[in-house]
Amino acid sequence: EVKLVESGGGTVQPGGSLTLSCVASGFAFHFWQMSWVRQAPGKGLEWVSDISHDSGRTNYADSVKGRFTISRDNAKKTVYLQMNSLKSEDTALYYCATSSDGQNRGQGTQVTVSS
Repeated sequence: EVKLVESGGGTVQPGGSLTLSCVASGFAFHFWQMSWVRQAPGKGLEWVSDISHDSGRTNYADSVKGRFTISRDNAKKTVYLQMNSLKSEDTALYYCATSSDGQNRGQGTQVTVSS
């Protein structure tokens, strides 16, 4: 059974930073591309970023490009999202997933950007 557990969320001021983590289990993590998606209050699921199985390719939504960095550690079965220069519009529930449309996502971790 695919299981993804996100952590690292919190409340930060605009301009602040957070690093999210997602620990995977139940599947061959090192073979899978992984994604981060988010859902803001009252809005649909939004793709944020993804990373290839070997970290050789990363992609970002225009809204986070230059501010967020995705990475992974296959030995630890963990994918990360380093978020810098956070804005109020980044406030959302963040999920890691096995696809860009949010398949197999976990329970999520809340990120709130507020002064």
